[in-house]
Amino acid sequence: MQKKRIDSVDVAGKRVFVRVDFNVPMEGGVIGDDRRIKASLPTIRSVLSRGGRAVLASHLGRPEGKGFEAEYSLAPVARRLAELLGADAPHGVAFPSGDCGDDASRAAVAAMPERGVVLLENLRFAKGEKKGDAAFAGTLAGLCDIYVNDAFGTSHRADASMYALPMAMRAQGKPCASGFLLAAELEYLIGRIASAQRPFLAILGGAKVSDKILAIENLLAKVDRLIIGGAMAYTFLRAQGVSTGASLVEADRVGLAAEILAKAKARGCEILLPVDHACGREFKAGTETTTAVGAIPDGWMGLDIGPATRAAFGAAVRSSRTVVWNGPMGVFEMPPFDAGTRAVADAVVDATAAGATTIAGGGDTAAAVEEFGLAARLSHVSTGGGASLEVLEGKHLVCLDAIDDAR
Repeated sequence: MQKKRIDSVDVAGKRVFVRVDFNVPMEGGVIGDDRRIKASLPTIRSVLSRGGRAVLASHLGRPEGKGFEAEYSLAPVARRLAELLGADAPHGVAFPSGDCGDDASRAAVAAMPERGVVLLENLRFAKGEKKGDAAFAGTLAGLCDIYVNDAFGTSHRADASMYALPMAMRAQGKPCASGFLLAAELEYLIGRIASAQRPFLAILGGAKVSDKILAIENLLAKVDRLIIGGAMAYTFLRAQGVSTGASLVEADRVGLAAEILAKAKARGCEILLPVDHACGREFKAGTETTTAVGAIPDGWMGLDIGPATRAAFGAAVRSSRTVVWNGPMGVFEMPPFDAGTRAVADAVVDATAAGATTIAGGGDTAAAVEEFGLAARLSHVSTGGGASLEVLEGKHLVCLDAIDDAR
């Protein structure tokens, strides 16, 4: 899926509305992780270096559209963005407080010099954003000459700034393009998967089968092997008659897990499940631990894959030419139950070094590889949790319809 990219659009002297994803973790006004801000920099710099004016807009958190809420203000993001852009933004980053479509915001945009940057306040302070309101989109359209979607993480939501705004601009004959971040996400999550080299392996983890069922069913028809780890693996083991002790099991999904195993066998897709487990007495740091082979004893809960499983999963990863990974293998935030996720991450790095295309989904998977310091050694780490999962589920991201096709 190829879309017009911002570097193919003449931006000189133009106001370029860039929908970014600055939904960063923040506590007490302090940014906990600025990866998403950094990921937007190539697109912003492309606009500025070619004489454009960048009007940036994002949401943060989940305000209810009732106006300003201090805990969700983008003011700390504006300060961090100014630091990161440095001399690339010679006029700094203007940040008009208040509603992103009010008089102050319009005045700040109107006063922008060449290579100017304005970051609007949180889009979700306006009630029309989450409603996809056309009138609110029309207000935003009046601020700019060009629209850019560089917010993959929100591209599965038909919010006003994601869908109604670019559609309104297209109706006015104004160009709508993708940013570099969105283009990379589409290249890997759609393009590289569609043309995957084999053996093609998918790794799915996380807590619940119900969270990943659509992705599993979609991937069964595409991959040669499917690794299932995390707590969701215990539901599959229960479906095979394996005792799982006190592990998290979705009892109402055991039958569904059995159906999936049968479908995989019929389609020639090999499913790999844990053969041993790192267990704890309780779900808390410092709990008593043991390793269980096969069945998990009563009173113990599986919290990570065991050493034999790490070796088996690692060998499968290293022998693959395309690897897609979404979800941790255990409670990676709580050592020693991070060992399985770390072992898989190391194997994915090795596969990448051997020439495989490796793609890690957003959310916990991205957080894990970042925590391990390995993100730069994978082919692609997605910035979108829900959006990347919906792509793996085979769903169409409606916001992409609003961007001009490449030509």
